[in-house]
Amino acid sequence: MARHGGRGWYGQVAAAALGVTAVTVAASLWTAQAGPVNGRAEARTSTHHSAPKAAPVSVGIAHASDRGARGVNITIDDGPDPVWTPEVLQVLKQYGVKATFCMIGPQAQAHPDLVKAVVAAGHRLCDHTVSHDVTMDTKPEAYQSRQILDAEAMITKASGGVRPLYYRAPGGAFTPYSRKVAASHGMRPLGWNVDSKDFERPGTAAIVATVEGEMPNGPTILFHDAGGDRSETVAALREVLPWLKEQGYTFGFPVR
Repeated sequence: MARHGGRGWYGQVAAAALGVTAVTVAASLWTAQAGPVNGRAEARTSTHHSAPKAAPVSVGIAHASDRGARGVNITIDDGPDPVWTPEVLQVLKQYGVKATFCMIGPQAQAHPDLVKAVVAAGHRLCDHTVSHDVTMDTKPEAYQSRQILDAEAMITKASGGVRPLYYRAPGGAFTPYSRKVAASHGMRPLGWNVDSKDFERPGTAAIVATVEGEMPNGPTILFHDAGGDRSETVAALREVLPWLKEQGYTFGFPVR
C-alpha cells in the first residue's frame, strides 16, 4: 500500500497532539470499557488488569468485505472534521451507505458530537492513531503502543463508550508489533485496495476516474473527511456511490 500524504497538515496535528500525548504518557495508558456505564464511557489505566478488554481479533490486515465478492467497503480517514464530516455523513445517508471512519484521537476528542453522530448513523469506528505519524513503523514499540492505545481511549470516550473495531496505520505503516497490539484490543488491522487520491485534490473527475479504474484491485476504498478542503471528496462520493450500485456492488464493512 502506498503511503498517503498531506504531511504539512499532519505536522500541525502532531504538534497539537503532542501535549495530549505527553499527558497520557506521563500517566498510565488508558484502556476503555467495552461499553457505556450509566450513560458514560468509563476508562481505567492499563495497569489495572481487571479492566475489561475487547475480545482479540486476527492480526492479519483486512481488505475483504463482509458482504462477499461483490461487497465494497467505504472508509473515511483523518476526521472527524466540523465542516466536512457532516457533509460526508449526509451523502452516505442519501445513498443508504454505511462506512468505516478512521479517526485521529485528538480530532475525536475535540468533536465528540461528530463521533456520536457517526455511531448513531450506523457507521463503524477505526483507530487512526494520535498524530498520524507515517514513520510509525520506524519508531520504538512503546511509541507505537501509545499512539494506538491513547487514540483508542480518546475515540471510545468521545463516542460515549463505543470502541473502534479496526486500526489503520497512518500511511499503511504497520509493523508486526502494532498489528498485535491493535488486534489484542479487538481492533482488526485495516488496509485498503483503492486509494482515491482525494487527499491530493486532483479534481472531482480525477477522483471518480481513479476509483472506477482501480476497483479490480479490491473492495476497500480510501477517502478522507479532514486535512483541508474536502469538497472534491464530497462531490466524488455523490458520483461514486450510485455508480458502484449500478455496477452491482453492495456496501458492507471490512471483515473482522
